[in-house]
Amino acid sequence: MKKQRVVRGVPVEEGSGNVYADLGYAGSASMLVKAELTAKISEIVQQRALTQADAAKILGLTQPKVSALLKGRFRGISEHRLLECLTRLGRDVHIVIKPASRSRAHGRLVLSVA
Repeated sequence: MKKQRVVRGVPVEEGSGNVYADLGYAGSASMLVKAELTAKISEIVQQRALTQADAAKILGLTQPKVSALLKGRFRGISEHRLLECLTRLGRDVHIVIKPASRSRAHGRLVLSVA
């Protein structure tokens, strides 16, 4: 059960840490990973002061697709493609597969950004 509390007379429900799950979206774990990958791509593009056109050339995307991506619109772009964008931006990507905790019947998808 989700924790609830009252702040200044308003009931507040504690989130799960995944806004997509809290809103009831199917595939919420994947959506959260894509959002985190997109945020990292955006951060790198900003740090490098790349124009959208320059970023598009590096990422192998069209400028309108880069514009959408930088605005957090990642539908239509696969997780694999986002990972490839990060490698094109000079980042190493490591994927680790390990057994799930004994307390869970299924594994989970978690992204750690260094």
